[in-house]
Amino acid sequence: MMDKKTSPPPANFIRSIVESDLQKNRFDRQLAMRFPPEPNGYLHIGHAKSICLNFGTALNFHGKCNLRFDDTNPDKESEEFEDAIEADVRWLGFDSGPRIYHASDYFQQLFDYAIILIESDKAYVDSLSAAEMREFRGTLTEVGRPSPYRDRTSDENLKLFRAMAAGEFDEGEHVLRAKIDMASPNINMRDPVLYRIRKTAHHRTGLAWKIYPMYDYTHCVSDALEGITHSLCTLEFEDHRPLYDWVLNALPVPCHPQQIEFARLELNYTITSKRKLSMLVENGHVSGWDDPRLPTLKGLRRRGYTPEAIREFCERVGVTKKQTLIDVEVLENCVREHLDNSAARAMAVIRPLKVIIENYPDNLNDELHAANHPKDESFGSRMIEFSREIFIERDDFMEAPTKGFFRLAPGQEVRLRYAYLVTCTRVERDPSTGEVAVVYCTYDPSSRGGNAPDGRKVKGTIHWVSAVHGARAEVRLYDRLFNVPNPASEDDFLSHLNSDSVEIITNAIVEPGLASVLPESRHQFERLGYFCADSIDHRPSAPVFNRVVTLRDTWAKTNPATKN
Repeated sequence: MMDKKTSPPPANFIRSIVESDLQKNRFDRQLAMRFPPEPNGYLHIGHAKSICLNFGTALNFHGKCNLRFDDTNPDKESEEFEDAIEADVRWLGFDSGPRIYHASDYFQQLFDYAIILIESDKAYVDSLSAAEMREFRGTLTEVGRPSPYRDRTSDENLKLFRAMAAGEFDEGEHVLRAKIDMASPNINMRDPVLYRIRKTAHHRTGLAWKIYPMYDYTHCVSDALEGITHSLCTLEFEDHRPLYDWVLNALPVPCHPQQIEFARLELNYTITSKRKLSMLVENGHVSGWDDPRLPTLKGLRRRGYTPEAIREFCERVGVTKKQTLIDVEVLENCVREHLDNSAARAMAVIRPLKVIIENYPDNLNDELHAANHPKDESFGSRMIEFSREIFIERDDFMEAPTKGFFRLAPGQEVRLRYAYLVTCTRVERDPSTGEVAVVYCTYDPSSRGGNAPDGRKVKGTIHWVSAVHGARAEVRLYDRLFNVPNPASEDDFLSHLNSDSVEIITNAIVEPGLASVLPESRHQFERLGYFCADSIDHRPSAPVFNRVVTLRDTWAKTNPATKN
């Protein structure tokens, strides 16, 4: 369960079903749910919805939720992925309890149940090749044909199945299939495979097993053995529900859970396909599974997204039966709203331009100015060092200002946040490029705190960092990885990668205290956005900050795809 109490989630059809079942005492046992990921990769934002739904519903109805690894494919699974999934579930704020469950916990029981199916003539060993099996299976418009091995006797099937388990056959020679209906309009009911031969070491059971159960068989039996009441699946499993029920009706399992399907989470400008995410990582389009541009929970965490914001997002998008593409801006707004109230404030200059205040005394180079958090008094005041030489954002100066430009310009006065009013007097250019290299100003000593004593109005306020005290930092400006709203629908999704999805700036200047913050510390860089100290690369001698989100959405204004 979650490590702290939360308010009930918004009403949805699953919550209504659960409420009704509990009122009727339908299951005569404690509410029990499960989150059953396959440990063959890293979790992404879509899994977060399932985690919040399963763990959150169980929490709000005083039930339990099992974290169960569907570890039935030893070719792709590992302990590394299990550890990462456990960490992601905890990071999201949920407690999986004293025991972590595995499908492999039930390998012997699954095998014994398969024997029962064979003995009751509800399963048989098939010796068709994979290609032949596809041919015999039929299509959505043509019924399937029975395998020539379908009428083997129970004794023959038992002998062959035990030989499969003993490793006497090669992979692909035989499979165990359920004997249901090859003419069923539901293709999943046309004698689905229950077991296949795999002579690969399992990361938990080693070489103890030479056969492994299929997901559709394992899932429902595992649910029953754990006393699950509500087995929540995404919509692609709706057509599998008859098989779920068939298996449980055919076996002497301790209970019969109810499978309920809901729409999976799909975000625009985002890929959540495990296969396509693997292509991005393996082909070097991103730096790894924790690349802050990826929708993996590892990537979102490294970028600086908070678990609170992700949980709020999952509640806002709701739970429905209709598959929709959610605007990623909904997620970004949840992050903004949470960080607006919870993130400390600081000043940083990403594209620095030096300013020299000519009439500022050298002996005041350690003068301190107080700054307060605008939303939370518990942050207290921070003291900011001021000096004769400071850095401002290059975009905050314009030598020939356009109409409505109220920031620094020749002869124009602006407010330095928390400090003084300054007026630009002249500029100095870089002789090699001709660009403005230094801006010279004068300051009004009586305007400490940024207020004019004579009441004159100054429209512009800009941020700054002391050139004497500021720390040099690397800043990574992340944006959306794709430049089309639905890259998953594109044949060549890699051709739609956003070439501007990351910009790395190595000469940013930040308040000196930011250099020593802990990794994953989040701050609002005033006027710039929300930033997070990188969990891997950040260190006091070389601080690194990732942009989490901008202060407001700028994508729609700059990306042509959103204007169509």
